[in-house]
Amino acid sequence: MQELNELGALEAARPRSRNCNRRNLHNVRLQIPGAREMPAALLIRRTGLALLLAMSGALAFAQAQKAPVYEPQSGQEGKDVVWVPTPQILVDKMLDMAKVTPADFVMDLGSGDGRTVITAAKRGARAMGVEYNPDMVELSKRNAEKEGVAGKASFVKADLFETDFSRASVITMFLLPDINIKLRPKILDLKPGTRIVSNSFNMGDWVADERVVLTPDQGCSTSWCTSLLWIVPGKVAGNYKLPQGELTLKQEFQVLFGTLRTEGKTFALEGKVRGEDITFKAGGKEYHGRMNGKSLELR
Repeated sequence: MQELNELGALEAARPRSRNCNRRNLHNVRLQIPGAREMPAALLIRRTGLALLLAMSGALAFAQAQKAPVYEPQSGQEGKDVVWVPTPQILVDKMLDMAKVTPADFVMDLGSGDGRTVITAAKRGARAMGVEYNPDMVELSKRNAEKEGVAGKASFVKADLFETDFSRASVITMFLLPDINIKLRPKILDLKPGTRIVSNSFNMGDWVADERVVLTPDQGCSTSWCTSLLWIVPGKVAGNYKLPQGELTLKQEFQVLFGTLRTEGKTFALEGKVRGEDITFKAGGKEYHGRMNGKSLELR
C-alpha cells in the first residue's frame, strides 16, 4: 500500500501536458519518501552542477598526467650529428671572435637548445637557429621567451642543406668536419666579409683565419673548447692593369699568390684576402688594396 501511495505521489507530480513551459516546470515538485519536496528545475540544476564538477575533476586529472617537459640529453642522436651542448664560455668567445653587434644577423646551424642564438640576441643582434629536431625547436622558443629575447631570436625546423644562408652576416656552428666541407661551397658563395665561427671542427684545407683554445683556467674544462673563425674571402683572382704595374693574382681560399710586373721587372708575390681587402708583398714592398665590384684599387 505504501508503495502504491509513493507511485501515486510521483504520478501526481508529473506534468500533464507535453507543452508545459519552463514556468510550469518551476511549479512541479517531486515528493520522495523520507526527503523534503524539491522543485524539478532545482533538481536538474543540481544534477548539472554535479556533472560539471565531475568533468572538471577528470580534466584536472588528465592535465596532471601530461607528458613531462622535453629535456634533451647530451649525446642524443640527430639527423646529421649527435647533440652536445657548446659550453657557454665558448659561445661567448665565438661571438667575441665574430665581433657580433646589433647590426648583425646571426644564423646558428644545428642550434640545439638555442643558447648561441639567445646569447647573440642578448647582444642586440637578430638571430635565427636552424634545427631539424622539432622538440629542440620548441624548447629553444621557450628558452628565448624565458630570457626575454623572443623578439630577436627565432628558430625554424629545417634541413641545413636546404636552408638559405644569404641573409647572414655571421654563421655559427658545431658540426662534424664532413658536414662543414659539404656546406663549404655554399658558405664560400656568401657575401665577402661574412664571418663563420665553428666549435672545434675545421673546414678541411680551408684553414681558419683565427683559432683560440680556452683552458680550464679560463673556465672551459670539456673537450670542446676551441673556436675557429673564417672570413669569407672575395673572389679576387685575375689580371689587373694598375698604376703600380701589371698584377696577376691567383687564389686558394684566402691565400693569394702570383706576380707583379713593375718598372720592367717581375716579382713573385704572396698575400691574403680578408673579405674584400687584400694585402700582399712583392719586390720588398707591401701593398694594400680593396675590391670595388670587379675593379681592384691598390695603394
